[in-house]
Amino acid sequence: MYTSPPGREDVNGLDSSNMARKTIVTPAIRVLRAAGIPYAEHHYEYTAHSGATGGAEQLGVEPHRVIKTLILETTERHPICVLMHGDREVSLKQLARLLEVKAVAMVDPDKALNYTGYQVGGTSPFGLRTAMPVYCESTIQALQSVFINGGKRGFLLEVAVYDLISALDPEFVEVAIRPETR
Repeated sequence: MYTSPPGREDVNGLDSSNMARKTIVTPAIRVLRAAGIPYAEHHYEYTAHSGATGGAEQLGVEPHRVIKTLILETTERHPICVLMHGDREVSLKQLARLLEVKAVAMVDPDKALNYTGYQVGGTSPFGLRTAMPVYCESTIQALQSVFINGGKRGFLLEVAVYDLISALDPEFVEVAIRPETR
């Protein structure tokens, strides 16, 4: 379970001073800066369809620590955001059961862009254009820090899980499946 950080100046080695440096400025960065949340920027060469594992491999981190931001819709056409480990997939049936809806499905890239303001492959849960509930795989809480998209392809932010949870106030769910169990 995540714990409250001992101080705001340095959380798990994430120094807030990086917020003063010239950087890519996305809606996600603006949200983190406004909230005073420390983060570390990580750039990598984006490759279409490589997913979270591609970024993890290039950065030399475990895919389990790279968190995907997935945009889905319920059968009632309500958008939802799901945060999932990079080496796992979402059980759509289990998620639908938990939400008490007939079904949920991934949205197409154009619809994802309209809902979020971000391109697929660069979607961040911070600064979404459309307000929507955020669901987070419960096992993410066990990590100290994660790598999550900063709002641009090839741009990940390392943030403390405590801060991720504080900023997004997600509902925790258990819907992860290993890709080979589909």
